Amino acid sequence: MDTGDLATWVGSGFAAIAAAATLWTLKSQRDQIGEQRAFIGEQSATLALERESLRAAAEDRRWAQARQVRMRHHKSGSTTDAEGNPVRDDQWVVTVMNASDAPVHAVEVRFGTAYLADEVFELAPTAAHNWGAELGDRLMSPVHLLGPGRIVRFCSQRWPAATVHNNRPVLYFADDASARWMLDSYGKLEEVPPQ
Repeated sequence: MDTGDLATWVGSGFAAIAAAATLWTLKSQRDQIGEQRAFIGEQSATLALERESLRAAAEDRRWAQARQVRMRHHKSGSTTDAEGNPVRDDQWVVTVMNASDAPVHAVEVRFGTAYLADEVFELAPTAAHNWGAELGDRLMSPVHLLGPGRIVRFCSQRWPAATVHNNRPVLYFADDASARWMLDSYGKLEEVPPQ
């Protein structure tokens, strides 16, 4: 049996070593690719969590100023007519305070679905600690700019008691980033979608 010459044996040996080195290199590259995919997956998950955290922080910042605009309201009692007879008509008196550190814009109070404030007054800045006891300048509705720490009072027209109850006040305003908000008489704050 002819086993071949030395050159054939040496060539076959080098071919076997080259094949083994190729297989080892392929396995090593597959392992590296697998590690890289795992690393990329972990990084993607970390980035997704960071992105969600940033989104939540931005959402909190977006709501922060709106949450600091406060509204107090009450019904004002009966009055008398020209002859001194008691009149059972009531009205809403709504006091709005901007407790944020930035101005709010286009501040208005609507009563029910159709009524705007009959009178609007700025309250004296010295009375801020008690929501303003002294009436200041008369303003137009909507109040175009309500600065930080400022207070305004909106008064509805006078209605019979049942009508007053059915026309509860709702505050509308735009924050410093121009987002429009609505605060109802029950304290529910909502962003008003752009029209």
